[in-house]
Amino acid sequence: MVEFKDGKKILTTPISAEDLKDIHIGDIIYLNGSLTTCRDVAHRRVVEEGREIPVDVRNNAILHAGPIIRPLENDKFEMVSVGPTTSMRMEKFEYEFVQTTGVRVIVGKGGMKENTANACKDFGCIHCVIPAGNAVVAAVCVEEIVRAEWRDLGMPETLWNCRVKEFGPLIVSIDSYGKNYFEEKKVEYNQRKEEQIEKISKQVGFIK
Repeated sequence: MVEFKDGKKILTTPISAEDLKDIHIGDIIYLNGSLTTCRDVAHRRVVEEGREIPVDVRNNAILHAGPIIRPLENDKFEMVSVGPTTSMRMEKFEYEFVQTTGVRVIVGKGGMKENTANACKDFGCIHCVIPAGNAVVAAVCVEEIVRAEWRDLGMPETLWNCRVKEFGPLIVSIDSYGKNYFEEKKVEYNQRKEEQIEKISKQVGFIK
């Protein structure tokens, strides 16, 4: 579901492909509902080992992150800090991961390439980045850690399934049409760079 609240575009899980049709690269969105941390080893288990992911992320969201968790009583946990890890580490897994799990929103840090862009286009999902330095702010958006799976992997790689409220801001880097904000901006910035190098070269050409 998509709604607008106080000027914010908010996605609430479960999310359909239809919900993502009017969301484009560069948009800023927020997330309500189910968000599960999912990093390198979990991706390997699903894609390379063919293991079924123990948290249902279909039509929900994952976060490339290794959070800091505080254990509480009665097998409960509290989110202390949840900064994103570099999404590119998951690039080689992401097409098959999306195809297998049906995840709709992927959140991380930095850009992704063709494998993820093709997954977004073929299966109707998006990739978003959360601004750097927001690990503690992001943790405040976690209302509850609902479950913890694959705990044998240790704190950073455990699947921490959370209920979040207005988690963000999230910048859409790849939309469900496969458009890639980072790659498009690279072309634009490189064009500007060449123009500026030419301009500066003329101005300092007298230097030998």
